[in-house]
Amino acid sequence: MSAEQGRASAPFEVIIIGGGMVGTALACLLGRAGLEVALLDAREAPLDREAVGKGPPSMRVSALTPVSQQLLAGLGAWAWMASRRVSPYRFMQVWDGEGSGAVNFSADQAGVPVLGHIVENDVTLAALEACLAELPSVQARFDARVAGLEADAAGRTVLLEDGSRLTAPLVVAADGARSPLRAMAGIDVSSRDTGQVAVVTTVRTHRPHGGVARQVFLPTGPLAFLPLRIEGDDRHCSIVWSTTPQEAERWVAMPGEALGVALGVALAAAIDHRLGKVTVTDRALAVPLTQRHAQRYVLPGFALVGDAAHSIHPLAGQGVNLGLMDAAVLAEELVTGRRRGLSPGDVALLGRYARRRRGDNAAMLALMDGFRLLFGARHPALTLARNLGLSGVDRLGPLKRLLMQQATGHRGRLPRACRALSRRDAG
Repeated sequence: MSAEQGRASAPFEVIIIGGGMVGTALACLLGRAGLEVALLDAREAPLDREAVGKGPPSMRVSALTPVSQQLLAGLGAWAWMASRRVSPYRFMQVWDGEGSGAVNFSADQAGVPVLGHIVENDVTLAALEACLAELPSVQARFDARVAGLEADAAGRTVLLEDGSRLTAPLVVAADGARSPLRAMAGIDVSSRDTGQVAVVTTVRTHRPHGGVARQVFLPTGPLAFLPLRIEGDDRHCSIVWSTTPQEAERWVAMPGEALGVALGVALAAAIDHRLGKVTVTDRALAVPLTQRHAQRYVLPGFALVGDAAHSIHPLAGQGVNLGLMDAAVLAEELVTGRRRGLSPGDVALLGRYARRRRGDNAAMLALMDGFRLLFGARHPALTLARNLGLSGVDRLGPLKRLLMQQATGHRGRLPRACRALSRRDAG
């Protein structure tokens, strides 16, 4: 991999815009199959691997499912990630903060070694960038800002702000929820403002978290305590608290020392003091929560993956997992099409990717939105119904197994890159 500017005339088969986790994973998958790929990112340089995963944890984390872990292991990224910092969780507790309804999951019940891992996004990305460096058919260009997108007989041409032009049969937008490439391609998006803002920070708790991911539904929105293990200490958690814009603004504006105490007290009370005293160890970030879904995933010579195609409420930490699945399915279809002599931009080939992914993504978006609306309702009858529902799920084996499959990513037709994770590799 080179951060230097590549030749504009390079005969690329695929150009990927966006070097985040999903775009870089897609580049790795295609590069391992020998496709000529250009990966463009606006960042000035790749991550410094020596600095990643050391010191205080980053606030940007993801809950990676066993299916996503299998994909990363197959790419050769997981071993490095595990040598830095990954935090497995084997249990999940979900309860209603306004009642007695609760449901509990365990890895043993789901038939997997772990339910997932909480991993800092920089750790995952640094590992993927290292894998990319070993693939000679992939050119990575940093400080590359896209100025335009054109369609012609050769496929799609990307115009960069430095004046260079890159052409390939297929351009893939992996450039985030507000994707400029999606707009350039003329693809509309359906969006729903949830009316909530996620407050994100890191805390240290008095009691060990025990490898349990905890989530409580509060009147203002869901609150997640995601377990982190930092240098052998399992009294750290990443916090995602979906709340009102006014409440989020109050926490973000609060000075550091006051925030550490006041927000810690509020968080401890919100989870019924299950982990004892809570101390905030970082600043607080506010992330507006808007759910988006592109009306189309593909056009001739163009495709969307990850947040460019769909952005989801962080209720279950599924966003990056859905994106990695997009990358795995698109890569599988492209490699299969290449063996059959099809162009990467072939609309029928891309249509197979869209059909495989759109339904699963839409179902997950609808499920998360349904949870948000149900648990945001204040009517006493709905409060009773959801408490009975949660308790019922905890007692009903088939329904509980279905929800665990959703949580671990084992649903639908998995691409080959995401199958068959052994118990030994998953621990």
